[in-house]
Amino acid sequence: MLAQQIKDRMFAAMKARQTVEKEILRVALGEIQTDEARRGEKLSDEEVVKILRKLVKSNGETIGMTSDAADKATLEEENRVLETLLPKTLDESEVVAALATVSEAILAAGSDGQATGVAMKHLKSSGAVVDGKTVSTAVRTMRAG
Repeated sequence: MLAQQIKDRMFAAMKARQTVEKEILRVALGEIQTDEARRGEKLSDEEVVKILRKLVKSNGETIGMTSDAADKATLEEENRVLETLLPKTLDESEVVAALATVSEAILAAGSDGQATGVAMKHLKSSGAVVDGKTVSTAVRTMRAG
């Protein structure tokens, strides 16, 4: 379970006196435990990944709005820690390769949005971990040419 892995890493960071890692893992664990308490059940790894992605996104937005270099560095380090816990997502070239079997349907779609829908459906059914923006870019690249 990913939640247990986060807890183990947090304790290891405490022992190693890695303050930033310890604190962001503590925040992540708090979010997970709060969600579990609300639901009355343990979260699946997929649900934990959603929480981690939300934290990364939130940090990214804060990085864009802060002007303090030390705060930015801390937030970037927090994101690096969180990203080590997330499954690897496919990059644009890997997405294009994964869509090769449905390329005709993507090219035949009426718009980029419909083509992206076809692509996302195919990728999700194959279990690929992808970012929507990357898929959209890959689809536009395929349709352009």
